[in-house]
Amino acid sequence: MNISFHHHASLDDAQKAALLQRTEGDLGPFLEKVVPIIHAVRDEGDAALARFARQFDGSTVAADAIAATPADFDKAFDSLDKDFIEILEYNSDNVRRFHRAQMPEQMWMKEMHPGVFAGEKVEAISSVACYVPRGKGSFPSVVMMTAIPAVVAGVPEPVIITPPGPDGNVDAATLVAARIAGVEQVYKCGGAQGVAAVAHGTQTVPRCRKIVGPGSPWVVAAKRVLADRLDPGPPAGPSESIILADETANGRVAALDLLIESEHGPDSSAYLVTSSRAVAEAAIAAIPGYWKQMSEQRVAFSSTVLCGPRGGVILTDSIEEAIAFVNEYAPEHLQIHSKDAHDYLGAIRNAGEILLGEHTPICIGNFTLGPNAVLPTNASAHTRSPLGVHDYLKLVSIGHVTRKGYDTLAPYARKMARYEGFDAHENAVSEMRTKAFEAG
Repeated sequence: MNISFHHHASLDDAQKAALLQRTEGDLGPFLEKVVPIIHAVRDEGDAALARFARQFDGSTVAADAIAATPADFDKAFDSLDKDFIEILEYNSDNVRRFHRAQMPEQMWMKEMHPGVFAGEKVEAISSVACYVPRGKGSFPSVVMMTAIPAVVAGVPEPVIITPPGPDGNVDAATLVAARIAGVEQVYKCGGAQGVAAVAHGTQTVPRCRKIVGPGSPWVVAAKRVLADRLDPGPPAGPSESIILADETANGRVAALDLLIESEHGPDSSAYLVTSSRAVAEAAIAAIPGYWKQMSEQRVAFSSTVLCGPRGGVILTDSIEEAIAFVNEYAPEHLQIHSKDAHDYLGAIRNAGEILLGEHTPICIGNFTLGPNAVLPTNASAHTRSPLGVHDYLKLVSIGHVTRKGYDTLAPYARKMARYEGFDAHENAVSEMRTKAFEAG
């Protein structure tokens, strides 16, 4: 298995553009295939969820057992090692601390002019579904990253949807993490059918106003199709990462970190981008040995990515060229390997997260650090932010004008209304208002 290697300066424009592509980029086939799934869930509810669980997840979940029960939660706690429960509690506490610090001021108002007050207040979204994938593993970390900020933000009805396992049950660590987060509503439905369930509601699954969390192209496509009924939240598709390394980096350590996101699945993307041929060669030489320390499935995923068109090693002629590529790619995860990693921070404009230094691997960010690891994918880091409490909140504008303030603002509003041709607008700030008050 040969690691894909690209000398960036030697590529033509089409080849450079190909390096920027992700599996999420072409949703055409998925958009067509999710529509009948969505319609079935809309029309049949829980029965369709049970049928699709058998078809897509190989699960025996019954239509009357879509919701996880209190007994399921208790059984999950009993089945997990106490040390692992403590790990979930520790990691969850770090995530909770970060998102509490992220909470904005609940309300503010300022006097813009004498007698003219304007401000905002913050309100939590009434219901949000947290999507927790399972197809390529179990992800209690995604529970922490999606459910904890929902609870911190004060969402009255946060729910979790996740694909059931072959036995018809929810992964035990997912249930434990959910209860630690403060969420007890967990439903056994994933994929496009899960998105449809929270968009339309079923006999068991409540309709939600928004959905957040990472998922497969099926999930992403369903979110897009259902965007008129359900806020699809920030984009979060298949995993992607860039390891940016200069000549001071250790290639073998960089290779360890390159493997992290590549093992998520064959639809992931992962590059080592470096201006040092020595670092590139050391990393490429180290990877086969690291694969020997991984399971067969994870090696299959990782090798598909790193030996394919959406992963490998990119050698640039300068660190500036490497940084320019990073900014154009706008990766979900970016880790900088350098003795002076902080020196590059100002030059990086587009990334879901920036992890500085060789002791800040992506897995630390995914599990333990505290900032949210649900990050914008498919180059949406050009305009979007990591998941956070702000995704569970909405702002409501506030205004209050006294009579003194009205006398100041009314002439300006009246003239604008006249120019734009709105008669009622103009009348409401004319002498007609004064006469209406006088008439009592």
